[in-house]
Amino acid sequence: MKFTYVLPLVGLTTAFVLPEQQVFSELAVESHRSAHSAFDKLPSKDQVVDQVEHSFEKLAGKFDKAVKCSKHALDSAIDYAAEAGNDVTEKVQKTGFDAASWMDSTAHLGSNGHHHHEPNQTLYQLISTSKYTTKLAAAINEYPDLVVLLNGTIANYTVFAPVDSAFDKIPDKAPKPSKEFLKKVLLYHVSPEFYPAGKVLVTHTVPTALTVDTVGVGPQRVSTNIGLKGLTVNFYARIIAIDIFGTNGVIHGIDSLLVPPPNVVDIIQFLPGEFSTLELGLTKTGLIPVINDTSAHIGGTVFAPSNFAFQKLGPKINGFLFSSYGQKYLKALLSYHVVANQTLYSDAYYAVDSVENTDIPKGVFHIDLPTLLTDKSLSVNVVRYGRIIVIRINAFSQVTIEDGIAADGVIQVVSDVLIPPKRIDRMEQHYRGEELTVEDLRERLEPFVENFEL
Repeated sequence: MKFTYVLPLVGLTTAFVLPEQQVFSELAVESHRSAHSAFDKLPSKDQVVDQVEHSFEKLAGKFDKAVKCSKHALDSAIDYAAEAGNDVTEKVQKTGFDAASWMDSTAHLGSNGHHHHEPNQTLYQLISTSKYTTKLAAAINEYPDLVVLLNGTIANYTVFAPVDSAFDKIPDKAPKPSKEFLKKVLLYHVSPEFYPAGKVLVTHTVPTALTVDTVGVGPQRVSTNIGLKGLTVNFYARIIAIDIFGTNGVIHGIDSLLVPPPNVVDIIQFLPGEFSTLELGLTKTGLIPVINDTSAHIGGTVFAPSNFAFQKLGPKINGFLFSSYGQKYLKALLSYHVVANQTLYSDAYYAVDSVENTDIPKGVFHIDLPTLLTDKSLSVNVVRYGRIIVIRINAFSQVTIEDGIAADGVIQVVSDVLIPPKRIDRMEQHYRGEELTVEDLRERLEPFVENFEL
């Protein structure tokens, strides 16, 4: 079967990109729990390292023996992964949820794990000769420049390689996509940077070889997640084999295809169980075309309140905001959630006025992000401890689900509706979760509504 007949068009691929509704909700709960355990009751760092290393070194040791008896490292890795089941991913998941941290050294698996011997094949040679990646190899062979790339030594690459069974998940009646789109799909599986398993574990997003004009100065990224399926990429593609090293990088086997993501607005619309109130507000206030207009901005960050966040405001405030009279206040409020031209992932930051993207360092990273609300910025603190990252806005609201990767930016789901500060004696007083009345909210938003025409 040719690759051009097994991938659907972009509209159909969103099923692969977005987590199921139940998974999305449970991720929010687990993220909230993890964040609290990380800062309220931090575990011993050595204990976390020992637990994670033990699970992966056990796999690495057994896999190393298998490789020495085999002619093909990639085949051996997938064979052993199938034999071992979910032992590693289950332990990693439990460690992540219980300890809320990961080892902060990436050297353990890369140098002390499997592959004590020197690899003697390039990434392309490993993929093209494996019995498990015949469909991926056929796809790559359609693009000679990709063959050159994966055979080259310009960089130490990382490939998230979908096994043949991943292609079987595509509907039989899926329409034929363009060759240009197929190449984007393949590039989205490749990172020009070196990410062995230990580094993947402490990383939230990974840059890919796919460059898009709508994101900004950096490449399109994938997210890595610890969730109900163990260690996954973009919430759904489970990593089933780790650290197959070649002479020019490393391969991790995955069980699903990675498809370039849709736009921010599309993601919000695809998840009504989480964002129906937000979508209604964006529609009523005319902000959807503003966010969708990539000719007016390059990249961006939407801090997206969930339905539950709106419920916390109470029925009176919601009734006011969604009334015909309150729409201008609703537009000001939602504009305060949208950042244009600056894309803030949990571990990377893209800005249009920067020459290159910035990695967010360990520790505390602070940034003020200007919003669509005139002269009003969001004060954002990103705190990193191992894999756990806590993002707080205006010192009160917390991001509950990080890194909803989009084609034109990123979505960060927030636990509360973000409300602009009010001025008292020439000082700004931020909202910190206290009970609000309709009058309080109007007072905070009044200075910004005169410029809006609905």
